[in-house]
Amino acid sequence: MNVIVANQRSDELSTLDVDIIKSITGSFDATEIVSIFNNFYFNKMILDVTAVKNYLMTENIEKVVTSLDPNKVILFLPKIPEVSSQKFLSKLVKMGAYNFTNNIEGVKYLINHTNTHEDVAQVEQVQELTEVVEQKVKSGCRVVGIRNITDHAGATTLIYMLKKELERSYGDTVYAIEVNRHDLQYFNVKNTITTNKEALVSTINKLTDASVILVDLNDCTDDSSCGDVLYLIEPSSIRLNKLMRTNQNIFNELKGKKIILNKSLLNNRDISDFEYEAHTKVIYNVPPLDERKKNAEIANLIGTVGLGNVNNTNSKKSEGKILGLFRF
Repeated sequence: MNVIVANQRSDELSTLDVDIIKSITGSFDATEIVSIFNNFYFNKMILDVTAVKNYLMTENIEKVVTSLDPNKVILFLPKIPEVSSQKFLSKLVKMGAYNFTNNIEGVKYLINHTNTHEDVAQVEQVQELTEVVEQKVKSGCRVVGIRNITDHAGATTLIYMLKKELERSYGDTVYAIEVNRHDLQYFNVKNTITTNKEALVSTINKLTDASVILVDLNDCTDDSSCGDVLYLIEPSSIRLNKLMRTNQNIFNELKGKKIILNKSLLNNRDISDFEYEAHTKVIYNVPPLDERKKNAEIANLIGTVGLGNVNNTNSKKSEGKILGLFRF
């Protein structure tokens, strides 16, 4: 027999076709839930997390889970960003709560199939990622991920040019890491590393002397090891049309992100039109560049994204129709 502790998602839980011996609805202190069910025999508890007062403070959930049998508690999570984040989920795994879901089908599955640590171990890695980023920030190192949004938007070449310019200030403490591919090696420069997504954290952690680490994310969807991420868009018609056909919601997903137009021939008016249609802001517009030469645009970009006080005496600020825009 099973028990339900419900609150905001009580209507969904009422549709469960399982044997229920006891059900309570409302918002309760963690200690109150424990006192009700501590000496109560049940097979599984379906706990609507919103029924726990101050549930965003995970220690309140932990009081319930650890006081009862963690293998018997199914956490039914609300569909909100704060709880859906991997950082929040990693805290659940760390406390021993392996059975959680945010949909009713998941609840049905977990009633009959109890998760083990192996089933959710990948979520726990996020805590390590966060700690790595915090350690790097404290040490003065910047870890910046760069991701292509349109196909072939130029992340690898841009990283190469950024690395060369940053080395004028930071010397051999600038590193470039490429995830899952090997394109950076063809530039034949030192301090470039190829790794896979599983080893990205340990690779970053080993670079104890680094001032700046540039990460070419490629198809690695987890960018939590980066303190900052730049999103590259090549604004040609064919690239944008293909992007929109692939994901019509892409610009909603990119709201608030640091978007850079790369290999761009747009002028200031074109960029304003782009921002209006996409409902998003562009922080910099990079024209087509010769990677074999020193480019003032790269030095300006470094200053814009806050990568350091790069020697920039030969650069000029944005002017004309295809130079960079400073927008925040």
